Amino acid sequence: MSLSSVFATGGIVTAPHHLAADAGRDVLRDGGNAVEAMIAMAAAIPVVYPHMNAIGGDSFWIVKPAGRAPLGIDACGAAAANATDDLYRAAGHDAIPTRGALAANTVAGTLSGWQTALDIAAQLGGQMSRKRLLEAAIHHAEQGFPATGNQARTTTAKLAELKGLPGYDRAFLPGGIPPAEGDLFRQERLGATLRRLAADGFGSFYDGALAQDIASDLARAGSPVSADDLAAHRALTLTPLSVELSSGTVWNMPPPTQGLASLMILGLFDRLGVKTVGDFTHIHGLVEATKQAFIIRNAHVQDPAAMDVDPANFLTAADLDARVGNINADAALPWPVPVKDGDTIWMGAIDAAGNAVSFIQSIYWEFGSGIVLEDTGILWQNRGASFSLQDGDVNRLAPGRRPFHTLNPAMAELSDGKILSYGTMGGEGQPQTQAQFFTRHVNFGQPIQPALDAPRFLLGRTWGDTGTNLKMESRFDSALVSTLAGAGHDVETIDAYSDLMGHAGAVSVRADGVMEGGSDPRADGKAAGV
Repeated sequence: MSLSSVFATGGIVTAPHHLAADAGRDVLRDGGNAVEAMIAMAAAIPVVYPHMNAIGGDSFWIVKPAGRAPLGIDACGAAAANATDDLYRAAGHDAIPTRGALAANTVAGTLSGWQTALDIAAQLGGQMSRKRLLEAAIHHAEQGFPATGNQARTTTAKLAELKGLPGYDRAFLPGGIPPAEGDLFRQERLGATLRRLAADGFGSFYDGALAQDIASDLARAGSPVSADDLAAHRALTLTPLSVELSSGTVWNMPPPTQGLASLMILGLFDRLGVKTVGDFTHIHGLVEATKQAFIIRNAHVQDPAAMDVDPANFLTAADLDARVGNINADAALPWPVPVKDGDTIWMGAIDAAGNAVSFIQSIYWEFGSGIVLEDTGILWQNRGASFSLQDGDVNRLAPGRRPFHTLNPAMAELSDGKILSYGTMGGEGQPQTQAQFFTRHVNFGQPIQPALDAPRFLLGRTWGDTGTNLKMESRFDSALVSTLAGAGHDVETIDAYSDLMGHAGAVSVRADGVMEGGSDPRADGKAAGV
C-alpha cells in the first residue's frame, strides 16, 4: 500500500476489498451518483469479503446531499416475535448462543437500507437500474473471485466453532476445507438470489416469493425469525447526531449504534488542547476520552425506544465542558468496564456533484451466526447474540426490540468547506480508530492515506479478541509505550498492521472540488477515483 492518497475530481470511493471499490468507481464513471455507487459496493462486498458481512446482516448510512444537511438510514432489524426468554430457557441457555440457529434471532435489515438509499438516489437524479447496480456482485458470485488471505485466515481460525452448522460447510468450505489465499471462490446460490433481488426489487427480501423462501430456510435451520417478522420490518430515515468541534461539525448515527461514543471522544479530545501528534498527550488524551465516552455508552445506549435520556444531551457544549474535567492529563483512569463486540465493513463514496455517503454493513461477528440458508445461500447475522437474558441489562432481549450496534458511519463538514466521509470495522475499536484517524487528518494535517497507515491503539476488545487492556501496534515508539505504562495504562504491544485495529477508510472533497481518498493497508481494499 502506497502512503500517498488517491486524488480525483470526478468522484471517489473506498472499500476494504478492491473489487467492491471497482464496482463503485465504475458506477460513478457511468454517470451514477454516490448513493448508487454505494449500493453497487454494498452488493459486491458481501460476495468478495463474505467473512466480514452479508446481505443477511444490518447496515447504517449517512447520506449528505451536496449543500444540504445529512440524513441517516437505520437498516437494523429487530428481535423476532418468538425470540423470548422461554425459547432460550427451554433450550437450556442462560445466555444467547453466539453461533447457530438461536443466534440468528433478529431480522436482517440491510436490504431495506438499500431500498431506502435507492429512493434517495432517485431524488438526487439517479437513474440506474437495480440490474446495473448489482452487476458486479452477481458476476463475482457466479464466476468466482480469488479468496483473500484475510478470508482464508479467518475461515481457518473459526473452523472449530462453525464447521457443521446448517449450510456453513457447503458455502465456505469448498472440498471440505478452508480456501487458501488465491483459490477461486464462488457463491452461486447467493448470485441467484441477487438476480432475484435485481428483478423483483429489494423489498422482495421481506415480502413476496423470496421472503417466503428465506423464511422457510430460517425455519428449517431452527431460527425463530419468521415470515411475519420479515414482513413487519422497515428501515428508518432519521437525523444523525452531531457535535460541534473547533474544526467543524461531525455527524454520526444515533442509538442503537455507538455513534454517540464516537462523537463524544472527538468532543472531549477537542477540549484537551493537544498540540502535537503521536506523542503521550495525543495518545493518552484519546484513550482517556474513549473511557469517558464508553462509560456513557455502556450505561445508556440501547434500542432508542427504551431509552429515558436524549443522547444529544451528552453532545452539548455544557456537558462536554463538564465531562472533560474527569480526564487526568497525567494518569490513566482504572479500566476495564464491560465492553462490546462487533465485526463489519465500512465504505465511502463522493460523486462529482459533491453528494457524499458513509456506509457500514455488518453480521456482528465474523461469519455471523454461521447459518447459511439452504435455498438462497444467504449468511445470517448473529447480531441478536448481543442481547442479554439478565434482568436490568440495558440491552435486555425482548421481541421486537433492536439490539445494540457497534456500527457507526461518520461524516464531517469542516470549517474550510471540506466534506469528509470516514469509518472502520472493528467492534469496540470503531470509535477509537475513527478518532485516531480524524485527529491525525483534521487536527494535525496528515493526508488521508498516511493518517490511515499510522500505528494505532485499541482499548478493550474487538473482533476475534478477548483482552481488555490497551493494545498498541509495535510501530509505536518504545519510549512512548513506557511512558503510557508509567501513567497507569495496562499496555500490550501487538503486531504491526494488525486486523484488531480495524479496516478504516476515508474520502473527502474540498470546496474547490478536489477529492482525496485512502484505504487501510490492514485490509484488501483501495481508494479509486474518476
